[in-house]
Amino acid sequence: MTRHRDCGELPPVVALLTKPLPRRPLELILTRLVRQFVERRPELIERLGPTAQVPIAVVPTDLPHAFIVNLDGPRSRIDVVASDQATRAAARIEGPLLILLGLFDGSYDGDAAFFARDIAIEGATQHVLALRNTLEEADLTPAEFAGLSGNLAEIVNRRTGEALGLARRMLGAPAADTHGTPEHGR
Repeated sequence: MTRHRDCGELPPVVALLTKPLPRRPLELILTRLVRQFVERRPELIERLGPTAQVPIAVVPTDLPHAFIVNLDGPRSRIDVVASDQATRAAARIEGPLLILLGLFDGSYDGDAAFFARDIAIEGATQHVLALRNTLEEADLTPAEFAGLSGNLAEIVNRRTGEALGLARRMLGAPAADTHGTPEHGR
C-alpha cells in the first residue's frame, strides 16, 4: 500500500521503544474494554451485521504492532500482533496512529483521509466501510469507550482531545476542523 505522505507519523524512536513490550497485557486490556463497550452499545454490533464477525486489521504505520479487531458480541476481542502478521484479517486499514485514532473518535472523516492518502484500505473494503459508518453514527468519545460518565468523562474527553491535538500539531498531522474533517490543504 502506498500512502501519499508521512505527516502525523510518530518518531521512529517510539516504534523502537515499543517493539520489545509484551503484547499480551495490552491485548487483555483492549479486549476487556471492547467487550464492555459492546455490552453497553449492542445496537452498534447489530448495525454492523455480518461485519461484526469479520476480523479487521488496524495497522499503525508508525508502530511495530497491529490490532486485529473482532466485534462479535460477547466474543469480541482485539489481538495485538506484529505488523507483518496482520495478514489473517479479511480487511486492513493502515495509516499513522494519530490519524487512525482520529477516525475512531470522529476527529477525521474516513473518506477525506482515504482520498488524501493519509490512510490505505485493502481486502474486503465493504467491511471497513461498514465499520466506518457504524463508528460515525456512534459518535464515540474516549470516555464512552472506557465506560466513564459524568464529570470524569468530561475531563477525560477534554484532556484526550487536547493531548491528541497537541500531538497532531507537533507531528504535522492534518488538523481537524470544527466539523471533524481534516484540513488537508494547509
